[in-house]
Order: sequence, then C-alpha cells, then structure tokens
Amino acid sequence: MNQRTAAVLLGGFVAGVLLRSFVDFGWQFAGFFVLIGIVLIILSFITESRKLFLLTGVFFFALAVGVLRYEFKDYKNKNLLEQKVEQRIAIEGIIVDEPDSRENYTKYVIESDSPVGGEKILVYSYHYPEFHYGDKIRAAGLLKKPQNINDSFNWISYLAKDDIYYGMIYPKIEFLSSRNASLIKEKLFTLKEKFIGNINKVIPEPHSSFMGGITVGARQSIPKDLVEDFRKTGIVHVIVLSGYNITLVADTTMKIFSFLPRVVGTSFGVLGIVLFTIMTGAGAATVRASIMALLIVLAKTTGRIYSIIWALIVTGFLMILHNPKILVFDTGFQLSFLATLSLIYLAPHFEQKLKFITKKWKLREIASATLATQVFVLPLLLYKTGLLSLVSLPVNLLILIFVPVTMFFGFITGGLGMISHLLSIPFGWISYVFLQYELWIVEWFAKLSFSSFTISNFPLGLTLGVYTIYGWWIYKIKKENQKNKK
Repeated sequence: MNQRTAAVLLGGFVAGVLLRSFVDFGWQFAGFFVLIGIVLIILSFITESRKLFLLTGVFFFALAVGVLRYEFKDYKNKNLLEQKVEQRIAIEGIIVDEPDSRENYTKYVIESDSPVGGEKILVYSYHYPEFHYGDKIRAAGLLKKPQNINDSFNWISYLAKDDIYYGMIYPKIEFLSSRNASLIKEKLFTLKEKFIGNINKVIPEPHSSFMGGITVGARQSIPKDLVEDFRKTGIVHVIVLSGYNITLVADTTMKIFSFLPRVVGTSFGVLGIVLFTIMTGAGAATVRASIMALLIVLAKTTGRIYSIIWALIVTGFLMILHNPKILVFDTGFQLSFLATLSLIYLAPHFEQKLKFITKKWKLREIASATLATQVFVLPLLLYKTGLLSLVSLPVNLLILIFVPVTMFFGFITGGLGMISHLLSIPFGWISYVFLQYELWIVEWFAKLSFSSFTISNFPLGLTLGVYTIYGWWIYKIKKENQKNKK
C-alpha cells in the first residue's frame, strides 16, 4: 500500500468518525456510503480516470467504517438505569479509575454490578473516608444525569466518551471489599500515591502539587486559583505530561539496563513507557506521547527511518480507532495533536526567523517551539475557552528552561523518599528553589491587568477558516523546504 492510498483510507475513516459525531442517521447511513463506494469502484474499471474513481471509492468505504466504528462505540443500552433517574437508589459497584481528588471533593468512577451491571456512574464524595481503585462500594443517593453547565463545554458528551451517563452527588457510601480490579493498575496507583506523598513530606504546598503535576501528571490537588494563573499565562501545558516526560522514562530505563543485550534494554524501555502511562492515568495527551515515544524507541532499535509525521498520523488513528469520541469531545487530544503538528512543521520555520535569539540554554529552541505551539493551538483555545494570554511567550521562555532540571530533582526527591526521608530532604530543598522561581513568575505575570482577556463566543466557522489558512501555510513551508533541498 502506497502513502496516497494509506492517506485516503485514514482520511476517510477520520471523516466518517467526524461526520457521525455531529449527525446520527443510524446504521443505514454507513450502508449508503458503502453503496457509493461500490458504484465508484465499478466505474473505475469502465472509465479512463481509473485511479481517481478507485481512490474515491476507497475513501467512501473508509468513511463507512468510521461511521460504523462510532456506532459500535455508541451502541449500548443506555436505558438500564433510565427509569431510576431522579430517584434515590443504592448501587453496588467497583471503582474502576484512579480517584480524582480536588479541593472540595473527590470524584470516583464506579462500574455497577447491582441493581444492573456494566453501567458507569460518576460519584462526587467528601474527601473522607477515602476509597481507592479496585474497592467495591455501595453508594446510596439520588441518581442524576449529567448536565451541561454552559455552552462553551459539552460536559455530557465529554463523559459519554468514557461511557458515563449517570452520576450521584454526595451519596452515602459504604465500603464492601478491596482488590476487585487490575492488580497491576492498583500497584501502579499505589506507587504514584507514595511518590507524591514523599514529595509532600519535604516540599510545602502549592509547590508540592506543582511538582506532582510536572512529574507524574497529578494535577488534581493544585489550587484552583493557581491553575487559573497557569491558564492566564499560557503555561498550563507544563502540568500536562508530554513527550518529554515519557521519553525521559524510556531513556532512563534503557540506560539502567544498558549492560544487557540491546533488545532486552529496549524491551525494558518499552515496558517502562507502558507502565508509566498507566500509572499517570493514561490521558489523551499522555497516550499520544507514549505511542510516539514507543515508535521512536522501536525505530532506533530496528534501524528503520522514523517518520515523525506518519508516527503522529498513525498514533492519532489508533487512538480514534480505540475511542472514536475523543476526536470531537476530548480537547486534550485535540490540543496535543495540534501542538505536535506545530512542532514538526512550524517550529523549525520560526527557529530560522529568530536568529537574533541566542542558542545558549536552548533559548531559541524554546522560543520557536513556544511561538509555534501558541500560534497553532490559539484558534482552538479561543473556540473552546475564549481565553487569550498576552504574556504566554515571555512566561514560557522564563520557565521552560528550568523545567527539565526541576523534574530531575523532583524524581530524585520522590524516589529517594522510598528509601529514606532524610536522604530526600536536600534534593527537596533544591527542588523548592526552582519551583518557587517558576511559581513566582506565573503569579507575577498573572497579576498584570493585561495578562489575558476573554473573547466570548469565538465562532466555529472562523476557527475552521484559520486552520484552513494554517494548512495552506504549512503546504507553502513544505514546498519551500523541498525546493531548498534540491
């Protein structure tokens, strides 16, 4: 299969998922596209434009597959608890995801086995008593359906992508038993809790929460006002795990086992990526970074050329194939994909234009990467949140240069804490110095009256129009690069 055919297949599949995300005509919709595909393929044998008709027919077949994949994901009996909505009931189930602890509450996702099995319910509870992944509990309270708070965020669809259609707010919860889910995930979540606990022992708040965010993606306990400051200054991506974190884990693991045969060391690196991804919650951005990191590791081992753009495309396809609803209803996936695309095409272009910035301490690299990602994700951010940060570039320049060393000392602090609290204290103090500087920069810029402002109701049409222009811009850059190589 050549690249053009592969692009048609992938494009058709994604187009089908995208179309079905907005329009629901039932299973017959896919059958209609299959019929069109058959007609076009037949025409390809009796017309001169054989390749055009054949590729178009293949596109419609892929379109039908995309629609069917979404239908299969959406096909479930959502009426199992429908008749119980707005009634007080008791549900027994297992906590199937890592508890999400916020400032004033903790969220649990439980999968019920009584009175019906297989339904996921989002439960809001008090911090105490604490429950953990794998615990079986009994929650008695008012069953409700999620509601959209405002027009800017579709909370109902966001939960539906994870098959969550019901919820309970502060029910009475009774512990029944433990260790009812994956033992591996349970151990990894326990390890993560101990790691964060070790950091909390030697680094005060909110610095410890910030450190937990940049090392293992534990951003739940970060104060709301601080998270808002991160958004205002355009630096919130720092507390979302990226390819840097994942690659660091892989490289470190392979170096530790470098004395073993290369294949064995690589196998441990791959295992480290997978386990780290599971431990950190396997969010969309983390999964994307993990798959790409796996492709990089495998390419280095096999000696095959690693095409980063195809790696990104294949990664996106695999994630959408696994869960088609993330294409439209998971902003983290969208931002992560766009940011990576900007680093591939725009960052090198900006780096050539920013020659007046020194290469020392990777300032030019950071500036070009920051400018590229900010420019590329801005339309989507404005459409989703309406928030425009005017201080993003200087804040990123002042902070990102210190993030790798901060993470390094953070991992040492949390890791040594497993052995000895006293050993971790000196590294915790060093970590605190860097964290204090980074938080001071964020808070100082966030206080500026012009740091950010909100654009309400940024239109979808304008968003799509801007990305059309971006597509043309990337095409021009690509053509120019090909011309220069000749």
